[in-house]
Amino acid sequence: MPTREQILEALKVVIDPELRRDIVELGMVRSIQVSDGGIADVTVSLTTPGCPIRSHFQTSVSSAARGVAGVTHVNVAFDVLSDTEKAGLQQKLGRPGGLPEGALAQVANITCVGSGKGGVGKSSLTVNLAAALRAEGKRVGVLDADVWGYSIPRMLGLGGERPRVNGERKILPLDAHGLKVMSIGFFIKEDEAVVWRGPMLHKALTQFLEDVHWGELDHLLIDLPPGTGDVSMTLAQLLPEAKFVIVTTPQETAQKVARRSAQMADKVSLEIAGVIENMSGFTTPDGARYPIFGEGGGQALADELDVPLLARVPLTMALREQSDAGVPLIEVDASDPAAQAIRQAARGLIAMMPMQPIELPVMQQVAEPTGPPLPVGMSLPMA
Repeated sequence: MPTREQILEALKVVIDPELRRDIVELGMVRSIQVSDGGIADVTVSLTTPGCPIRSHFQTSVSSAARGVAGVTHVNVAFDVLSDTEKAGLQQKLGRPGGLPEGALAQVANITCVGSGKGGVGKSSLTVNLAAALRAEGKRVGVLDADVWGYSIPRMLGLGGERPRVNGERKILPLDAHGLKVMSIGFFIKEDEAVVWRGPMLHKALTQFLEDVHWGELDHLLIDLPPGTGDVSMTLAQLLPEAKFVIVTTPQETAQKVARRSAQMADKVSLEIAGVIENMSGFTTPDGARYPIFGEGGGQALADELDVPLLARVPLTMALREQSDAGVPLIEVDASDPAAQAIRQAARGLIAMMPMQPIELPVMQQVAEPTGPPLPVGMSLPMA
């Protein structure tokens, strides 16, 4: 009868097409059991329940195991790696956690902007909050870490532009409205879906922080995807000193969902800087206000978490129009009620995050671009 060791050896030919290593080396073979008659039951651990290449593993594992003498039939089952096992996998990939010394050394403050659910206006708030910080005289960068729902390039009018690299092989962020900007949207075809699992996300986000020349910044804002998944956990691991701002809407249901993001931040030891209530009533051009999403959710969440409510941002026609136009509302109409509320939030962040002295490394000056823009579809330069 075939042995477990024989089947495990045979499975070394099954390569993860994204991580480019075999599943045995990656520790993805959970168990192998062989019963009478040569029936092999193999369990493979995936990084995420909805793994997009699950069928690849199903076929490849079955084919490889059937190649062992005495195996008559193969049953392939799947489970999911635990958080501890994912951390071990990241170590195998050469990313044990944290950034190398000197990465982001010239960035004084990092703020992650997150929400418990999509559709609360988190990305438009990130863009306008960045513009508001710049209006207060700060040097600001924006990292679009919402890998699946990237929208920052469009909101800042950067459609079709590609980053360049300098002489030190560092990616130079694009400039829009005085903001330094980086997004996965710069490296793929417009509106193309990104189908990545945890380890690939970890590697890409690490590069956006480590291999992008952010230079001197007072604030780096990171637009997170909604929820509490791999991206949020990776950034917490890489940026333990970052602050977390939670975006919610006034209604009770949204507030309860946003609380989960706060729980995630607490579990990974990210400090919550405050709450922003978005869509806090609809304000008409003539000044009338209608609380179409209810009242008080943002304040209730802030009170529960014992953090400040940084602002209550109303819905206005101009806020929506400028997001579609690719120009921050702050630049177009600072008197708009939404713009005023966002500037209030920016001033609150400045007050609670005093600037740290920036020590300029001797060899950290920006070199001029030496080549053409990185082409669409090109993988990020790997270290």
